[in-house]
Amino acid sequence: MNSVPDIYRVLPEVVLTLTGVLVMLIDATLPPHWARRSLGWVAAFGTTFAIWTSLWQLSLPMGTGFSGTVETSAFTVFFHVLICGIVLVALLLSLDTLPEKSHHQGEFYALIVFGAVGMCLLTGAVELLLVFIALEISSIATYILAGYRKHTARGPEAAIKYFLLGSFATAFLLYGIAMIFGATGTTQIYEIARLVPTAQNQAFILAGLGLMLVGILFKVSAAPFHVWTPDVYEGSPTPVVALMSTAPKAAAFALLLRVVYEMLPMLRPVWQPLLWVVAVLSMTVGNLAALRQQNVKRMLAYSAIAHAGYLLAAFAGLGASGIAAASFYTAAYAAMNVGIFAVVTLVSGYDEKLPLINDYRGLIYRSPLLGSLLIFFLVSLVGIPFTGGFFGKFYSFAAAVGGGAIWLAIIGLLNSGLAAAYYLRLALATAQRPDDQASSAPAPRVGVAVIAALAMAVIATLVLGIVPNGVLHAAESGAHTLQAPPAEICAPLNPTVPQSQP
Repeated sequence: MNSVPDIYRVLPEVVLTLTGVLVMLIDATLPPHWARRSLGWVAAFGTTFAIWTSLWQLSLPMGTGFSGTVETSAFTVFFHVLICGIVLVALLLSLDTLPEKSHHQGEFYALIVFGAVGMCLLTGAVELLLVFIALEISSIATYILAGYRKHTARGPEAAIKYFLLGSFATAFLLYGIAMIFGATGTTQIYEIARLVPTAQNQAFILAGLGLMLVGILFKVSAAPFHVWTPDVYEGSPTPVVALMSTAPKAAAFALLLRVVYEMLPMLRPVWQPLLWVVAVLSMTVGNLAALRQQNVKRMLAYSAIAHAGYLLAAFAGLGASGIAAASFYTAAYAAMNVGIFAVVTLVSGYDEKLPLINDYRGLIYRSPLLGSLLIFFLVSLVGIPFTGGFFGKFYSFAAAVGGGAIWLAIIGLLNSGLAAAYYLRLALATAQRPDDQASSAPAPRVGVAVIAALAMAVIATLVLGIVPNGVLHAAESGAHTLQAPPAEICAPLNPTVPQSQP
């Protein structure tokens, strides 16, 4: 055991919790007629401080706290920084796109921050009951945010559908945890990994694995557990979609990595073929359905399903290579997806008066900045070199080939070519000369906060596409700590610290 205080192990979550509470308290003390926009800046500054505390955790020795329920490692720091970065961009995007007189604006910012608490806690939990609690914290916040536009029919419908199907999937996860507890007598992930090879009731463990996979794959909107995604994306406010399409998925993929590589690595012959099938289904179903869409948000929803398949292809990789590839792809997808939803938010507006692909015709003439950025993010989603999408797919498919899943990589490449059709259709519409109706549409207004959000997304996408070594090294460091046995729990996190030689 190490001497690090337990509170240091959850410092980012503590900062985010205090930030959310502070936003709620300030909101309650302000007169009803006062604007709440400043509360968004409070949430943004608190999230920025949470990123700093996450990076500070790299100076701590790897270890667990609170009776072995939560862990600090390079793996958790990687996803903490990623999730908090996504939350920061979503907050900045909301500052300039939410109407000044929108209802309960302070609660909107607080819910985003509280949701981030659950997401961060989910990536560091090494105890299954804490996993369930963290997942509920994250899910409840996103359920409410999905129905924020109560004046529209689609908003409450999206929230109800998301809540009902999400609760159903969470029940699968909880039943899976109960099965594994019944077979091993513990909910500690490290203990489960030690006891699984000698457990008497292997059928319970296999059933538990299957039920947990159903719950997790629902959260990442992988086929065939994707039916909620298009309707929820279409009905939710676009800044919320920018958040829910990236941050909860990053946390869910971190949990999936921990479950299959750290808790049940002995069952690789069972879970690997299952994830291959899900990857193929997600890529194919997502891309084929996206080809038929005229609504931009529904098209991007099916695109998200396909990208879940590309990422799952990395799970065919062997050991650290698969973990690092999946982590890198999660970061690359988050950067370009947040960016494209930021552009969609500005073009369509809060009430989404321009939802169709044809409405984007001539955007580059009306707003050269937004039109150019939209094409840039679409090119990255295709996977063109010098963007984050290229290296994300490259590392994912390379991990699949390294793990012997050559046909999986080939199917992924064919699907990437199929996806280029609908991405380029939107890009061509953006670059076409506008007709009379489109040319009369006003150019979207771009505020300072949105410019900062777009700049962060663009820089991250370019860095991941031009100089990816830094992020890839962080992903590889996290992969090695994820596979570390409990006996190595006190190893230093910083790999650059020289070790004494005998």
